[in-house]
Amino acid sequence: MRWILIIILCVLAHSGWSQSEKYTLSGYIRDADSGEELVGANLYLSSEENTGTVTNSYGFYSLTLREGKYTIRISYAGYSTQEVELDFFRDTTLNIKLTSGLTMDEVVIKAESDDENVSSTRMGTIQLPIEDIKKLPALMGEVDVLKSLQLLPGVLSATEGTSGFFVRGGAADQNLVLLDDATVYNPGHLLGFFSVFNADAIKNTTLIKGSLPAKYGGRLSSVVDIQMKEGNNKRWAAQGGIGLVSSRFSVEGPIVKDKASFFLSGRRTYVLDLAQPFLNGGNFEGTNYYFYDINAKMNYRISDKDRVYFSGYFGRDIFRFQSSSQDFSFDLPYGNSTATLRWNHLFSDKLFMNISAIYNNYEFQFEGGQESFQAALYSGIDDYSLKADWDYYPSTNHFIRFGVSFIHHQLQPQLITATTGEVDFSNDLLTKYGNEYAFYFQDEWKVNSRLTMQLGLRTSFFTQLGPYVSPESGQEFGDGESVITYWTPEPRASLRYKLTPLSSFKAGIAYTAQYLHLVSNSTSTLPIDIWVPSTERVAPQRGIQYALGYFRNFFSNRYEFSAEVYYRDLYNQVDYRDDYVNNPSNDVELDFVFGDGRAYGLELLLKKKKGDFTGWISYTLSRTERSFEEIEGGRWYPAFFDRPHDFSFVGIYQISPKWDVNGTFVFGTGNTYTPVAGAYRIEDRVNVFYGPRNSARLIPYHRFDLSVTYTPRPNSEKRFASTWNFSIYNIYSRMNPTFIYNSFDTDRESGIVESKAYRVSLFPIIPSISWNFKWNQ
Repeated sequence: MRWILIIILCVLAHSGWSQSEKYTLSGYIRDADSGEELVGANLYLSSEENTGTVTNSYGFYSLTLREGKYTIRISYAGYSTQEVELDFFRDTTLNIKLTSGLTMDEVVIKAESDDENVSSTRMGTIQLPIEDIKKLPALMGEVDVLKSLQLLPGVLSATEGTSGFFVRGGAADQNLVLLDDATVYNPGHLLGFFSVFNADAIKNTTLIKGSLPAKYGGRLSSVVDIQMKEGNNKRWAAQGGIGLVSSRFSVEGPIVKDKASFFLSGRRTYVLDLAQPFLNGGNFEGTNYYFYDINAKMNYRISDKDRVYFSGYFGRDIFRFQSSSQDFSFDLPYGNSTATLRWNHLFSDKLFMNISAIYNNYEFQFEGGQESFQAALYSGIDDYSLKADWDYYPSTNHFIRFGVSFIHHQLQPQLITATTGEVDFSNDLLTKYGNEYAFYFQDEWKVNSRLTMQLGLRTSFFTQLGPYVSPESGQEFGDGESVITYWTPEPRASLRYKLTPLSSFKAGIAYTAQYLHLVSNSTSTLPIDIWVPSTERVAPQRGIQYALGYFRNFFSNRYEFSAEVYYRDLYNQVDYRDDYVNNPSNDVELDFVFGDGRAYGLELLLKKKKGDFTGWISYTLSRTERSFEEIEGGRWYPAFFDRPHDFSFVGIYQISPKWDVNGTFVFGTGNTYTPVAGAYRIEDRVNVFYGPRNSARLIPYHRFDLSVTYTPRPNSEKRFASTWNFSIYNIYSRMNPTFIYNSFDTDRESGIVESKAYRVSLFPIIPSISWNFKWNQ
């Protein structure tokens, strides 16, 4: 596009002009042991902590300074801080290697610098170091990144034990979950009880729940940006673990030392595999369930200015059910696939470019039935994406980002075929197509030593493509023909004003648009849930969020405190009409109703970052409501994930180099549900009528988990090391309700139908044990 060339020419011209007055220090910050780039490492002048920068998503930094002598300080969570004396009189490339060396003072929730809580312009942005996530107690011993997010303020769990989550009043589909820039549409295994992200394969996880940077789009609520490990380019290494539910193994090493490396990781569950001998000869012989993940990544450093990456993920849940007594069986496989090819190019010491080609797929299948009746169901999504991003560092006071993206969506609804005897049935629903385009521009501007602003604009477009038959007019559109185009300007702005060196005030506003929709009858995303695009009948969802915050550090940045308030308006929200009954022969969009939403709240967070005891306390006071004209006349009612009170405590205590004790406690208001108001019988059929939508609540939820990690030889110089993790989930066996179901009894004499509601709980106390190991060449 012409405007891209104009921007690049202006950037290069400005780069050359500015060098006549100042010089540029640039390079990469890497792990000294593995050679992997460190994302978000902090580099600043020891004498002027307000002058500095952080590395981007590929470990690159650029800092423009006047001629002189400087002491450069480089820090990163879990690594020894390094200082470099520099006599600066020309453009200089300085690649820095940091050594992992902090254990007792390791940060629990990593900030980009020691005072990131105060100095950053971004609100509600948190990076989670994977090593600390691995220490937290986990359901059945399965370390889960997404469940760890639920311990943060403003992030609510979907239901008991699941990895689904809701952020600041947004629905589950309003979270953008990325794995190496590829969208993961269903991030859950085992109906959402585990996430698809193998902790051993993860390098960095960033949650953004405040003012989204202009770089991100396509969702209203939040971004979870996960990056995979690149692989050790210096030596061979391996790690893995064996638990009660699953085992995993990872291997990495150099393809060409210091130039190319790879990473490969796999995970598989096997509980029902072990149970197969007990099923032999019974009614359920042949029934099995398991899931598996494969993560792979390769990279090659062509030169100091060029590098290419290829990464991929493939995961499946496999459920096979067999009932010999009822002559019934089915196969139910579903899962995600992603592939990302990226090219980094350094135009100059001020201009960094990344171009990505991305493919992602999610599909759900069902095949089964009886001898006299067979049925099959398929639904899925395929995305083909191209994107280009530029990072430009014109001066110390400006950090500019801009880019473009294109996504071609193919969404297959529930395609059903069935055969009974000589009769065949198919609903013949058409695949839906759409193109999504966007471009953005953002500038982080340090106005002065106190005030920093981040101003951005994202402009997005969505075009629905044929084949399509309009349900409104009956007009037919051919293959690739444009049906309707939506466009949305999405301005973003945030600011930070330093009140003192240890405190600051922040504010932000973000307008967002979402062109794909997931409407679910369940309280968590399930594999059978259907994604639909915006059409001439289904308008894009749009939202605006306002946020204010006060941030304060104490005792040499060892403690951090933040208080944030937010208000969010949501437009064109989608739900099913009240009398909706699933009919697979109908296009699901014909059953949608449209309305508005609102959410507001207060989030408090206190963290202790350093010392033998680390952790955090978070509390959220919030309300989330929806209004649909076709549901109860537009009355505002609480969403099912409305939870006024949500409290979390996380503590990590290092007793000695050999022993860590970790505990979490959570408390939350119970989820809402729609109660049964009464029932009556007509002939042999019980008819049920319900009270106001979501007018009742489950009892409050609370749970305490505990884990102990034992490292037999913590200071050993041997190549092989291992740890044991002992974990107890729900230590006092609180029977938290997952959902309510109703039973109906009819009095034979009076004919009165009596309704009884029963709470269903899934997880009592669950102990687990796992053995984890690492090996380095």
